Amino acid sequence: MKYIHFIVNPISGKGKHKIAKQDLEQFFPLEDYKLVVEYSEYKKHAITLTRDAVAKNPDIIVACGGDGTIHEVASGLVNTDIILGILPVGSGNGLASNLNIAKDFKKAIETIKNGQPSAIDVGMVNGHYFFSNMGIGIDAKIIQKYEGMPTRNLSSYVKASLLAAANYKPHKAIVACNGKTFETNPMLFFISNSNEMGYNMSLTPKASLQDGWLDLLVVPKLNILEQMYFGALVLLNKTERFKKASHQLIKEVNVEISDQDTIPMQLDGEYYQFNENKFKINILQNSLRVIV
Repeated sequence: MKYIHFIVNPISGKGKHKIAKQDLEQFFPLEDYKLVVEYSEYKKHAITLTRDAVAKNPDIIVACGGDGTIHEVASGLVNTDIILGILPVGSGNGLASNLNIAKDFKKAIETIKNGQPSAIDVGMVNGHYFFSNMGIGIDAKIIQKYEGMPTRNLSSYVKASLLAAANYKPHKAIVACNGKTFETNPMLFFISNSNEMGYNMSLTPKASLQDGWLDLLVVPKLNILEQMYFGALVLLNKTERFKKASHQLIKEVNVEISDQDTIPMQLDGEYYQFNENKFKINILQNSLRVIV
């Protein structure tokens, strides 16, 4: 009998999805499956739920939510034998889209039932995991603004971007990677493991979850017209046209933000604050198994 443990964020996306155990039993008959369904009640609660679920040794733990929920659940499954399943019911759903997991509920359920596990790479920053991307720059400020919006959708994300750009001030960073050290005042310091951020937007369209590399994108301080142009290119998925951006593949990078002690950061589209200013960011190859 296969044991599948569902962890549901009931307010993901617009909060209109209804994922109850009796609904899931229509797809997973009790004579063949053991089902457990739990609901997160606050930010980071899924981390605790996942830790407790791992102790029960299920075959699959399914994250039912958006990229933030997936981040919290997947963080507890790195370098374990437990497989991550995804029911994408969030707003952005960037990781699910990159993995070609359908947003359609029944199709996603079919993937969990009949899909095959595939190993993907995982990014790590100072002991914290990320699966799609992370950033130290204006993207963290955008996420902070976005989390305060009454609704989560593309128009809210665009509004948050405009609000963040209005008063964002870059801070000097000392960056060491690929045998070189350089200084920059980045508007955007973005590291991606996947080729989509969510809402079908991408800063790193050639990134891969399985190539053993992280994609580093650095965009320096820009004037208002340059910001508007770059923002338009982001919406059009044509950031490669922006000549001021630098891009390189990395296995590891060390970053020091020289004039700040508390650093805002986004991990997989969720806002965090770190009470440190030195970061080691590296890749863990093939360290998470996902059913696709």
